[in-house]
Formats: sequence, C-alpha cells, structure tokens
Amino acid sequence: MPVVTVQLWEGRTPEQKRKLMRALTEAMVEHAGTRPEGLHIVLQEIPKENWGSVSTLGGVDRTEP
Repeated sequence: MPVVTVQLWEGRTPEQKRKLMRALTEAMVEHAGTRPEGLHIVLQEIPKENWGSVSTLGGVDRTEP
C-alpha cells in the first residue's frame, strides 16, 4: 500500500486537487507499478504563514530583524 504525501500551500480548488490526484495516480501506476486501488494520496495544505524558506515566511521578504 504505497502512500504519497504532497505538502503544498493552501488555496487549490477541489478540481485542481482532483487533477493532481489523477496525475499522481497515473504516474505511480506507470512508473512504480502500483495498482490504483492500493494507492493512498495525502494532500497536506499548509498556510503560507506556516511555511518558510531562505529566511522568508511564505515567500514574502522578512521585515523583522
């Protein structure tokens, strides 16, 4: 039972999530030999204010010292 976890910023529409799930499923079937009925996909939507990279918060330049 493979589990694919995708962490991304929140804000995708349900249709975008469905398309992503389909694409991930197709990729796992084609490239990893997974059966679709055995695959689990978890989308973890993270608020931008809880995500940091290169000393920035949510992709916005840091204003604090």
